[in-house]
Amino acid sequence: MKNTALTETHIALGAKIVPFAGYNMPVSYEGVNIEHETVRNDVGVFDVSHMGEFLITGPNALDLIQKVTSNDASKLIDGKAQYSCFPNEKGGIVDDLIVYKLADEKYLLVVNASNIQKDWDWIKSHNTMNADMRDLSEDYSLLAIQGPKAAKAMQSLTSVDLEAMKFYTFEVSDFAGIDHVIISATGYTGSGGFEIYCKNSEVQQIWNKVLEAGADFGIKPIGLAARDTLRLEMGYCLYGNDINDTTSPIEAGLSWITKFSKDFINAEALAKEKEHGAERKLIGFELDERGIPRHDYDIVDGNGNIIGIVTSGTMSPSLGKGIGLGYVPKVFASPGSKIHIQVRKKAIPATVIKLPFYKG
Repeated sequence: MKNTALTETHIALGAKIVPFAGYNMPVSYEGVNIEHETVRNDVGVFDVSHMGEFLITGPNALDLIQKVTSNDASKLIDGKAQYSCFPNEKGGIVDDLIVYKLADEKYLLVVNASNIQKDWDWIKSHNTMNADMRDLSEDYSLLAIQGPKAAKAMQSLTSVDLEAMKFYTFEVSDFAGIDHVIISATGYTGSGGFEIYCKNSEVQQIWNKVLEAGADFGIKPIGLAARDTLRLEMGYCLYGNDINDTTSPIEAGLSWITKFSKDFINAEALAKEKEHGAERKLIGFELDERGIPRHDYDIVDGNGNIIGIVTSGTMSPSLGKGIGLGYVPKVFASPGSKIHIQVRKKAIPATVIKLPFYKG
């Protein structure tokens, strides 16, 4: 297992450390519910330095990105970021990612930790235009400072007007006494905040100053368990659970990042799927009775026939009820549809709802 630059700090803070995507990562400090509520109501800081970062540069950088990603990166201007995915040739998804335009001919791709080598090999295999590629994953750290008080709590650390930053924009500027870090108004929690990209040698100083600046705002370190419940309440997909090599972006509800105004890998087949409609769809559901849906539980109809599978599920700390995501035939996919979740020997009734679960 690899360590992040902050692993020893997490251990000193009493974090429960678990193996995740090849790294020793903090799953929780005080407990998932406390940490979840901290982010929903105040501000928390996550170490997500296990994520991967690829720098794509040169005159053919955009051509490569356009070929391997589903969204239209030509729409990006300097300082804007874009959610996207890598379609494979069989209708599935290699990974989902964020594309940052740093400058003309200079882009940063941020990918999932568990897919760093897979994604690198995939992009490289399609780099027939010889764009320059650099894997920065081992050299950079990433902190996610999330919650409604994030901007006010962090303002003393930077000359950037954090309150004025729009969602999915970023600036390369000063932060916590370090020059040239990326301050990104992105996140995976649905409660606002920022992500900070810096060198491994700089992250300890930034971590310390973030906790110091946020002390009056109730900041706490947050583990990956709360990150998962927060993202699930928003209906955000997790690669390996809700999307993978066999799920198409159309059936996963990601048509909005699949732009047919350009050519990309498997675009023709995905355009046909969008035109005809996916046979199954990723849905969000709430249990009508007490219970906790879990990954891989069966989804059944009123007669007990298996119609799908739960891809993500939990007891929602914000809503106090069981929620989940899963794939079902499109006939069951409309909001208000009634399904059942097989929790051990009991089929618990559930209702399909329009995402997100947490409305803010």
